[in-house]
Amino acid sequence: MNYPKFPESCTSLLCKFLSEDIFNQLKDKKTANNFTLAQVIKSGVENIDSGIGVYAGDKESYAVFAPLFDQIIAEYHSFTQVDVHKSNFNSAELNAPNPDPEGKYIISTRIRVGRNVADMPLGPAISNAQRNQVESAVVAAVNLLEGDLAGSYYPLLGMSKVIQAQLIRDHFLFKEGDRFLAAVGLNADWPAGRGIFHNKDKTFLVWVNEEDQMRIISMQMGGDIQTTFTRLANAVKQIEATVPFLYSQRLGYITSCPTNLGTAMRASVHIALPNLAQDMDRFKMITDQYRLQIRGLHGEHSESKGGVYDISNRRRLGITEVEAVQGMYDGVVALISAEKASANR
Repeated sequence: MNYPKFPESCTSLLCKFLSEDIFNQLKDKKTANNFTLAQVIKSGVENIDSGIGVYAGDKESYAVFAPLFDQIIAEYHSFTQVDVHKSNFNSAELNAPNPDPEGKYIISTRIRVGRNVADMPLGPAISNAQRNQVESAVVAAVNLLEGDLAGSYYPLLGMSKVIQAQLIRDHFLFKEGDRFLAAVGLNADWPAGRGIFHNKDKTFLVWVNEEDQMRIISMQMGGDIQTTFTRLANAVKQIEATVPFLYSQRLGYITSCPTNLGTAMRASVHIALPNLAQDMDRFKMITDQYRLQIRGLHGEHSESKGGVYDISNRRRLGITEVEAVQGMYDGVVALISAEKASANR
């Protein structure tokens, strides 16, 4: 493999940090799962419009290809090589009373974490047989959940059109086709080994073998962030008791994309801010202050509709789960205050 020549228009972190010297230093290295630099950078090379452009194939990738990964991690998370991640999922320490009890602004709340199974390769390096093993282990774990978490698992392989249509209407069903994931092999053997678990109230779900081996998600209508987080914390604790998660003392929970390292948490609300949307400089000033990310109504690479945005924490590594959600909550409170002020002008 030769050093890739990126166009000047490329702004991904891969383009920024993959020097020719680092390329030559890493090009012949591989992990115990035979994951190579060519595979690490494949998605970013094929998709020049990537924001990051790299994926890990296993926990070892972050050590073997550290000269590249460490720079990307430092840039995205402000997390240096001497920093150490810490975890705190104690929902009692979160202070998040509903900031919108009348339901004028927050449409829904969704908090998720990515998790991968200990002693398994990540999705870009996993075999079909290993992926099926992961599915079996996760299904066994979620079938033990009780109370408001109890539900059913729906494998994508052989899923009926009726169930598929309902899950799409509920915005639950993840799909094949993402070109960034496809380039690194995350859509291999589709749809085998993949599926969705959800509880009876459809406020809790687990995606199996999408980008990460588990996306554990708590969600509900309205702005009750505290309840949403507490439900997630309880579920994660119970699942981890059966399926150990892939974890690093330095980097926290290990994920295939380095942006999700640490807490691997994305805490978000869909929120209507039509007046503030007319003053994007002020909008972005507030989200930058609280280190939040603005997305469109349908997530990454989508546009807003009717002044509704998806607002989430940007930082995931070097802060605890409680801190990640608290930061999102505090930022949402500030955004609602600014929206009210804009409406009164």
